[in-house]
Amino acid sequence: MESKNARLGLLLFTIYTLFYAGFVLLNAFAADTMEWLPFAGINLAIWYGFGLIIGAFALAGIYGFLCRESRE
Repeated sequence: MESKNARLGLLLFTIYTLFYAGFVLLNAFAADTMEWLPFAGINLAIWYGFGLIIGAFALAGIYGFLCRESRE
């Protein structure tokens, strides 16, 4: 059961890492894109950053929920 949880953790970590890598690559190679104001006068860099934070909490919640279910 612990190896199943570890695999799940690595999968979720990989998903988050891909989203974070997208953020870093956009900043490194398409910085002008991050200046775009898609909504409410706030640039894409801020929206993406908040998305990363919210995504981290969401993935942590998913991990906790799925690991709790496997114990029952």
